[in-house]
Amino acid sequence: MHANPFSDAELARRVAAVRLAMAAREVDIALLSSPENIFYLIGLDHWGYFAPHVLIVPEVGDLVLITRQMEHVVVRNQVRNARFIGHSDSESAADVVVTHLAGTCGGRTLGIEAGSSGMSLAMGTQIKTGIETAGWVDITGMVDTLRLVKSVEEQGFMRRSARAADAGTQAAIEAIHEGAAEADVAAECLAAMTRAGGGPPGFGPFLRPAWRMAEEHTTWGDGTHREAVFLEVAGCVARYNAPMGRLVNIGGISDADADAAELSKAAFEATLQALKPGRRARDVYDGWQAVVDAAGMPEYRRHHCGYLVGIGFPPSWTGGPRVLGLRHDSDLEMQEGMTFHLMSWFTETGRGNYFVSNTVLLTGSGAELLNQTGMGPFVRS
Repeated sequence: MHANPFSDAELARRVAAVRLAMAAREVDIALLSSPENIFYLIGLDHWGYFAPHVLIVPEVGDLVLITRQMEHVVVRNQVRNARFIGHSDSESAADVVVTHLAGTCGGRTLGIEAGSSGMSLAMGTQIKTGIETAGWVDITGMVDTLRLVKSVEEQGFMRRSARAADAGTQAAIEAIHEGAAEADVAAECLAAMTRAGGGPPGFGPFLRPAWRMAEEHTTWGDGTHREAVFLEVAGCVARYNAPMGRLVNIGGISDADADAAELSKAAFEATLQALKPGRRARDVYDGWQAVVDAAGMPEYRRHHCGYLVGIGFPPSWTGGPRVLGLRHDSDLEMQEGMTFHLMSWFTETGRGNYFVSNTVLLTGSGAELLNQTGMGPFVRS
């Protein structure tokens, strides 16, 4: 979060791909507002996305970035392939978009990300009513789809992120003991990830005591650890997030939890084997569920056994407000270069608890595990 991480060739490739996608939709000008998509195209990496940004992508010519004028220094330092138009705090990004485009769009079709986390209803309404066009097209997901397959350059960031996640996970495991302060475990995890080259992840890390294990998106508190600790940590380099998870027992492990650990690992291995180019998301989920069914638990089902990851800005490491999961009902085709947070989660089953997850890169020959930390089970005194 201090520099544009992308080469000029990488940025040019992405802009060209977006313009091809625009042409396929007969869109002459695209207005992008998703932080992840703007970063993807111009490499602007800062915390300023809490305020609206609009990147105008015409079919030909210069890209134009519109946001607060006070961001001019970071834009000057990081952005090489777009012009900048700043606005004062007495006006809005929508005001400037309308002023910049008004009178120039007659007979042209504009695309807008109606489902973007960076586009409020009021902002979208003002833009659409203030500009005369030949029509509007909802391009929500257009750039997100291009982001699913990672280039060689992007895969390098994912590998570095996975190493940072390993460092944070291993440090957290070492810090866990009977009576360890939740905050101390979190501090060791964050310090290790930072020293390993990681930056602030999209959210988390999620470090929870046993009694809150089944909560989905909460993290450490002001208590101390007993029995077990749930760890779900994402390393993050250049805004690319590589999550992983482990469950750490304290003082010993019950037979039921040990059995759950073996089942969890076996089901995870099944997803690795099922994850191949050309298959569908449902095929990967079915690989996981088949192991669960064979263990005599056909009633236990998860909403997914993983999801695609990559660029992510707070408050998410999933790349925006939508989660592309490996679900039982998804026809999403698996493609070489996709990266996943693959997981095998067993809690509140009545047959013990365990959780393991890793970041995985899909190559031409199958799934490559990017994390190096052992699968456990881990028992700390």
